[in-house]
Amino acid sequence: MTDTIADAPAQPDAADFARAWAEWHTAHEAARTDRHGFLSVTGLHWLHPAPARFPGVPGEWSLEDEGPAVTLAPDEHLGLRGERLTGRQVFGPLSPGESTLFELGDVVLELANRGGLVFLRPRDPNHPFLAAYTGTPAFPADPAWALPGRLLPAEPGTSVVVGSAAEGLEHVYTVPGTVEFELDGRTHRLTAVNGGAPGTLQLLFADATSGVTTYAANRSLTIPGPDADGRLVVDFNRAVNLPCAYTDHATCPLPPAGNRLDVAIEAGERTPQERAS
Repeated sequence: MTDTIADAPAQPDAADFARAWAEWHTAHEAARTDRHGFLSVTGLHWLHPAPARFPGVPGEWSLEDEGPAVTLAPDEHLGLRGERLTGRQVFGPLSPGESTLFELGDVVLELANRGGLVFLRPRDPNHPFLAAYTGTPAFPADPAWALPGRLLPAEPGTSVVVGSAAEGLEHVYTVPGTVEFELDGRTHRLTAVNGGAPGTLQLLFADATSGVTTYAANRSLTIPGPDADGRLVVDFNRAVNLPCAYTDHATCPLPPAGNRLDVAIEAGERTPQERAS
């Protein structure tokens, strides 16, 4: 280890480490299988200026200068925060990253803007894919994959544009800096983005396992932000699949340029056994 990277912390007891990881992964799977989570998504419908109807979605939808709009037939309605919507509704512009959720019986209808494009995405708790899901395999938890590192801060206002699992869509993220760590005697760097909870960094990456034992497009790792000296821990055991690993109806970001490691990160979640198309 060079003097540019934090010294390795004392290795925790392997049994305690595995137990803590199992508790975390169980909670992560529980969130993934929420009745209105991504495994319940049944479609991805893009809005355009020309009015259109979509399977299983009430109303005729369009994207107008004032924002997304819907015209509901006399026998159609939507719920919005307890209010019953009928007739013609214009919802005003949605900012990139913003979503509005409508109620339609057990179904939640998501209206969202990602990268400047607006879409509808139904989430049905009775979706057969959600009922059939049996869990995501993962590499055994190993403390050796909790690597010491540091954050090399970026200039204020730095951002990065990345591609998406949805063709024609791009995401823009603020870049707090580059995370540097060592593996197998070599220094590696990953561009970090602000995409998660406050005080955390998100690493979107691919590696030599991608398309072999892990999902081909990407994985995501959320890590606590650095201490006052810029030190942090990159625990690859907590690398997870994004929704695009499970469904064609996702708009997940792809890794930034340079975030494709030439080493095998044999830690974290592996390729899902099930996928909805």
